[in-house]
Amino acid sequence: MKQFSNYFNDWLYGDDGYYSNYKTIGKDGDFFTAVSASKLFGGAIAKRIIETIESGFVSKNTTILEIGAHHGYLMADIIQFIYTLKPELLKTLTFGILERYENLQTKQKNYLEESFGNAITFLHYSKFEDINLKEAIVVANEIFDAFPCELVYQKDGLLEQAFVEDNKIIFLKSQNDELIEICKNHNITKGEVSLEFLPFAQELSKAIEKFEFITFDYGDHFARNDFSCRVYSKHSVYPIFEENLPLHELFKKSDITYDVNFSFLIECFKKAGISNIIYETQLKGLVRFGIIELLEILLKNSDEKTYLREANKVKTLLEPTGMGDRFKVAVFRKTN
Repeated sequence: MKQFSNYFNDWLYGDDGYYSNYKTIGKDGDFFTAVSASKLFGGAIAKRIIETIESGFVSKNTTILEIGAHHGYLMADIIQFIYTLKPELLKTLTFGILERYENLQTKQKNYLEESFGNAITFLHYSKFEDINLKEAIVVANEIFDAFPCELVYQKDGLLEQAFVEDNKIIFLKSQNDELIEICKNHNITKGEVSLEFLPFAQELSKAIEKFEFITFDYGDHFARNDFSCRVYSKHSVYPIFEENLPLHELFKKSDITYDVNFSFLIECFKKAGISNIIYETQLKGLVRFGIIELLEILLKNSDEKTYLREANKVKTLLEPTGMGDRFKVAVFRKTN
C-alpha cells in the first residue's frame, strides 16, 4: 500500500514514468498547453522579461531560467521575441533550463542549437544544487499541477488521506501532522494538497539570491473542497474517481494532474521569503504583459491572413470561458 503522493510520483517521475520520456504536446499528444496554442504566449513573457530588466530589478547580464521546459519550445519562443523586441540583449543574457532527465536535456539542447546556433549562451542544470546565481528571471508553465499531492477528505471531523492498494484508492485516517495543519489553516475538507510546494520554494530561494519568478497554471485562489485530480489520455479527461477507471492501464501511460490552490502556493513562497506581486487570470496577465501590443506589431508587419491566424490563436489563450479564466498567472519576487 502506497501513499497517494508516492503513487502520483511513480506515475509521472518513476522508472518509465510519464514525464521521464519525451511526450508529444498538442493535437497528437494527450493535452494542449498555452505554449502549443500560440507563440505569442512566449512573446508576452519575453516582453515582461524585457520590462523587468529595463526597470532595473535585474541587470542586462541576468539569467533567464526555465523550469519544466519539455522540448524547449517556450524557451525558444522567448528567445525569438527578445531578439525581435530587444536584440542587443541576446549578447548579454544567459539562458538556462533546469531539467532532471538527460534524454530531455539532449532534445532541448539540440532544438535550441538548431534554432539559434551560437547566437545565445545556454546552460543546463540537472538539480537546484547545481544553480548558484546572484540574479535571474525564472519561468515555469504548468509545473505545480504535476507536483505529487495527497488526496484528503474530512469525515466525522477527522482528516483521511488516500492510499493506493492493488490499483484501488482507499482512504485512511491521516497520521501526518503537517497535512492536518495545512488543511485546518486553509479550510480544506476535500481535495488535493501538495507537500512539495514549500521545499520547492525554499530550494529556489537558496539557488538564486534575487529573482522574479513567473508561473502559469490552472486552478483557483482558494480550495474548492472537491476533488479535481484527473487523468488526460489522448485529449480525453477521466476524473480519478470515475467508476471503473482502469488505473492499472493508465498508470505511467497518461498524464495525471489537479487544480492548483494558489493561496496555499503563495503562502509557501512567503514562508520561503518570496513575495507574491501579481496573481490574476491568464487573460489579465497576458494583457498586462503586452500580448495585445504584440498583435498590433504583427498587424503592422505582416499580411492580413497571418495576422488573423495568430489573432485566433491568441483568442484561445484569452477566452474568458476557457484558458483565459481557467489558467492563472502568479509573479513572485525575492530581493537580496
